[in-house]
Amino acid sequence: MMKLDNLRTTDAIDVSGKRVLVRVDFNVPMKDGVVTDATRLARAAPCIEDLANRGAKVIILSHYGRPKGAFSADASLAPVAAKLSEVLAKPVRFVTDCIGSDAEAASRSLAPGEIAMFENLRFHKGEEKNDADFAAALARSGDIFVGEAFSSSHRAHASVEAITRLLPTYAGPLMNQEIRALCAALEAPERPTAAVVGGSKVSTKIPILTNLVKKVDKLIIGGGMANTFLLAAGVAIGRSLAEPDLTDTARDIVVTARDHGCEIVLPVDAVIAPEFKDGAAASVVALDSVPAEAMILDIGPRSIAHLMEVIGGCRTLLWNGPLGAFEVSPFGEGTFALARAAAALTASGRLVSVAGGGDTVAALNAAGATEQFTYVSTAGGAFLEWLEGRTLPGVAALVAANSSATA
Repeated sequence: MMKLDNLRTTDAIDVSGKRVLVRVDFNVPMKDGVVTDATRLARAAPCIEDLANRGAKVIILSHYGRPKGAFSADASLAPVAAKLSEVLAKPVRFVTDCIGSDAEAASRSLAPGEIAMFENLRFHKGEEKNDADFAAALARSGDIFVGEAFSSSHRAHASVEAITRLLPTYAGPLMNQEIRALCAALEAPERPTAAVVGGSKVSTKIPILTNLVKKVDKLIIGGGMANTFLLAAGVAIGRSLAEPDLTDTARDIVVTARDHGCEIVLPVDAVIAPEFKDGAAASVVALDSVPAEAMILDIGPRSIAHLMEVIGGCRTLLWNGPLGAFEVSPFGEGTFALARAAAALTASGRLVSVAGGGDTVAALNAAGATEQFTYVSTAGGAFLEWLEGRTLPGVAALVAANSSATA
């Protein structure tokens, strides 16, 4: 477990007149050159506004897409800078490169409180190679570095890792909040603890399952993943999505869970349909009565009631992945019901709830439960790697930089 006491934040530092490089993740959805979802911009806005209000010369660094180290008009951050200006309701100067004389001159010309965004970091091959010379070129435009991109922290890239060895380095408020929320849920939680892991395939989450059964008291498995575990237990699942070649793996995970005192919780009934489409004729059956031609597409009411009882007896909940095919009606009811129950428990102070992953965020939003969860991470790969128990280079670099600074 990392020594988070060494993690310095931007709270008390003097930034007046300083050029502050803020690494964010503005790899946001765009269509026809227009940002279609500004959630990541809005979440980073408090950090940017706080630094600007304290007199910093704020310089935003981000990647976008996979341009493979060369300029691509489709991967320019110019539209993102325009959208950020709308979000902040103040001008954001766009600079057409992130290194070199123009970038350095732009950084020096900013007045205290002004904001600039540099062009896509990944237009240079040195970014993804964690190249020391590229990091040094970035650092020449700044006096201070702030890491505010947890969702990029699983990448050892120059603007995430190498640069922390060149400038005084701090964690931004969102980065700090995310790290501490995940540590509270996984490393030092209030017990009993439960984790919900759903989604379509066991194969994509074997490391997560293997790590979590050693960490939590209850592991709730849903979605297509649950079908593989049911198949491994000898349950006939009809034409349901499953991975028959991973039934041995599922059984091994069950044994590991038992050895570590973790109870694996699987559905006890199911919502089935003859086909997977909107408005399909659905019915509820016990798990020993799934017809050969049917597909399991959601958990049933008895399962929902049982899962509500499980999380009602817990103090901490970690959630990644839906319990059913929530995108298609009526197969989201299990996910939505449990999400609302977790939200209510959180609101009443009885549960610490932390969730993350793209499908998870979409499901919680659809359930109207997001705002009441303790913390909902917008990170994708970084969140999953944290659940796997892996060290994230960007987080480790922040801790190491701060440790060396205070040594």
